[in-house]
Amino acid sequence: MIFNSVKFFVFFITVLLIFFLIPKKARLYWLLAASYYFYMSWNPKYALLILFSTLATFTGAVFIDRSEGNIKKRKAVLGSVIFVNLLILGIFKYLGFLTDTVNSFLKFFGLSASLGKLNILLPVGISFYVFQALGYIIDVYRGDIKAEKNIFRYALFVSFFPQLVAGPIERSGNLLSQIRELPEKKLFDLKRMTSGCILMIYGFFLKMVIADRAALLVNPVFENCRGYGAVELIIAAVSFSIQIYCDFAGYSFIACGSAKIMGFSLMENFKAPYLAVSIQDFWRRWHISLSTWFRDYLYIPLGGNREGKFKKYRNLMITFLVSGLWHGAAWTFVIWGGLHGLMQVAGGITKKFRETVIKKMGADTSCFSFRFLRVMITFIFTCAAWVFFRASSAGDAFYFFRQIFLRPDIWNLTNGGMLELGLERFELNIFIIALFVLFAFDIIREKLDLTIDKWLMKQNLWFRWVVMIGLILFIFVFGEYGSSFDPQQFMYFQF
Repeated sequence: MIFNSVKFFVFFITVLLIFFLIPKKARLYWLLAASYYFYMSWNPKYALLILFSTLATFTGAVFIDRSEGNIKKRKAVLGSVIFVNLLILGIFKYLGFLTDTVNSFLKFFGLSASLGKLNILLPVGISFYVFQALGYIIDVYRGDIKAEKNIFRYALFVSFFPQLVAGPIERSGNLLSQIRELPEKKLFDLKRMTSGCILMIYGFFLKMVIADRAALLVNPVFENCRGYGAVELIIAAVSFSIQIYCDFAGYSFIACGSAKIMGFSLMENFKAPYLAVSIQDFWRRWHISLSTWFRDYLYIPLGGNREGKFKKYRNLMITFLVSGLWHGAAWTFVIWGGLHGLMQVAGGITKKFRETVIKKMGADTSCFSFRFLRVMITFIFTCAAWVFFRASSAGDAFYFFRQIFLRPDIWNLTNGGMLELGLERFELNIFIIALFVLFAFDIIREKLDLTIDKWLMKQNLWFRWVVMIGLILFIFVFGEYGSSFDPQQFMYFQF
């Protein structure tokens, strides 16, 4: 059941109506049942995995809470629960990748032995809810929160359907505390519900108008990069950068909006990432729930930046390599994560040198042109790194860059060749107009530090409705859907 489907719309309206009508004490159980139904709509067997992860972390946290003062026991319980959850994640997500890698090495050295090929179906959203559950038990171990004693409240925290399959990866201090307050929540709040609707509408706009339209430019090129020249390849790389941003941010906006309508506030997951002035700044804005998770539960425990520069850079590389592997069981994702790690390490090593050069040149670092240059350099690197993320293999990614330098075809910008990539001229114009809308709202987010819902709620009623109705019309008239269209699953569902 994907967000951009009639099935989800019917499901959400049904959940919402019953949620508002039933007694307060029953709302927890209704949301829990709805969340499990939502997850089981992909495959009922998946529910066993999320139930096991929930029970393991719930029980482990209670034991840790009761073993205060017994450090050895607390560590043993924490280690066991983390191991079991990561084992589940490893079996379903990485075992096939591991066997394929071993088989490739055996073949490279001319050995006939083989481990066979495993085709294990990846449970949707497993990386997200496992990390959310692990974050909770680590918080309990650190003493940041008390263990939840109500299994139903905790089960809803792990399985809450708006953010279950693609985040944001919520912290217990935020979402679980709101679940505890559910019986006392004021549910019908017109201002809050309007704000949630704005977020959902904008999310659908990003997904259905921009991301799914960008896919029509991206897919043909990446599926056959050897058949295209530099212009098409560059256009495809930039379009994929836009596609993955609008696809994932679209999901996050819909998740935050639907939760807000029901009275829950989820963390913001994107803050205009393509306006970042450095890779470090990019990761403060992109998939914030994951980047902060790795910072708090991997980078800092490894030592962070407390033990000298060498260990700081080592910890950065480990964190980003693991982050890449989290995204997918393939070397392309590891390379993608490694590139981001290397850029941060390089930025740290050259920081003083760059500052000295800029100072001697007398450059004005506060002016628009300086910031614009930094934004463009960051964006170009990000687009280049996305090529590895999207390519089906590392070989295809390297060939992609080879074609850019060895097969120039700048004439395709003027001879109509671009129209053969998948978008007719009218569709291309709609795509460009939609990008201007995206850019305008990202500028508002950057300059005014306001999300789209908060900004619109500050405007006059007539203006607010003009924007909302305009976005809705854009979705219905220009969105990618209908009987001849295969609804595109959100990209991050596969992670």
